Amino acid sequence: MNAPIRIDFNRPVLVGKEMEYIAEAVQNGHLSGDGPFTKKCNAVFEEELGVRKALLTTSCTHALEMMAILLDIQPGDEVIIPDFTFVSTVNAFVLRGARPVFIDVHPDTLNLDENQLEPLITPHTKAVVPVHYAGVGCEMDAILEVTNRCGVRVVEDNAHGLFATYKGKYLGTFGAMAAQSFHETKNFSCGEGGALLINDPALVERAEIIREKGTNRSRFFRGQVDKYSWVDIGSSYLPSDLLAAFLYGQLEQRVRIQGHRQALWQTYQAGLQDWAARKGVQLPTVPVHTEQAYHMFYMLLPDLETRQRLILYLRERGIYSVFHYLPLHLSDMGRRFGYGAGDYPVTERVSDRLIRLPFHNGLSHNDQEQVIEALLNFDI
Repeated sequence: MNAPIRIDFNRPVLVGKEMEYIAEAVQNGHLSGDGPFTKKCNAVFEEELGVRKALLTTSCTHALEMMAILLDIQPGDEVIIPDFTFVSTVNAFVLRGARPVFIDVHPDTLNLDENQLEPLITPHTKAVVPVHYAGVGCEMDAILEVTNRCGVRVVEDNAHGLFATYKGKYLGTFGAMAAQSFHETKNFSCGEGGALLINDPALVERAEIIREKGTNRSRFFRGQVDKYSWVDIGSSYLPSDLLAAFLYGQLEQRVRIQGHRQALWQTYQAGLQDWAARKGVQLPTVPVHTEQAYHMFYMLLPDLETRQRLILYLRERGIYSVFHYLPLHLSDMGRRFGYGAGDYPVTERVSDRLIRLPFHNGLSHNDQEQVIEALLNFDI
């Protein structure tokens, strides 16, 4: 009897020298933060993306929290954030006392609707946070035109979009800062990890201090001061060099990883587009002026009932698919800020209908074909 298939939504895999580098990190005798592999990872981002400074962090959440501190967010400030995003995007600013001002998303790319941006800006607006959903770039030209004219900072949540571009320029290089994620579900992973990319040189020195528990320890190790001490607020945002070693093994294989993910995405697109058109299912939209990161493949089903039925149908066949974000404005916290049902209709519709298909660095062609075959036989 054949064993039942199991096709996971996500599964971490080794793609290069991750384990060899972990052993090397141990031999180096430096397992704490800012060791040799941390520096190598930072160098990849600085050299490949052209950012002024990259600082590996313990998570994307912590990179976002560093952003909020660097922006000097105070109680009463407002930060404009898409309603369709992960809670870390908003929590980082609420922790500093900001009021979140949500903005609805486009029904095609699921990125924030830049046409709704300017009316939301007030004298209290401190920042706008574009989230590049699924690694597809937001309309940064239009966003920056509004924010530059209104004197508002832009900081990017680029958790999905490392090495993707908008009009030929890397995501994460448009705003004053950007946050990256190396969570287990991302293209490049160390289990838990992140990075803060800094494009504004005026923020670099303070970012190093905040990341080092509010001390000028980085200047001490560079020989710029003869001792280090507490000079600002901060926390411990440095990941272990063991994690950096694993991540560096993945970053070395970035061309191979991205090539595999591109092939997966294109196979889903080609295999499902005719079926989707017949069944009223919406597949991802990628504008021609963007080069996506191939972070995920999602579909928008006709309604919530169909989405839930499809998840169960696939699960019964050993295929694990998942939905995604719930609308932030409908959460308990969102309601505490005065939001309610109907405030962001596109997000509400998208959240009810979205399903993400298995998509990871170890997904085989055979497994993917089984997913496609199951979908083609699903009765909508």
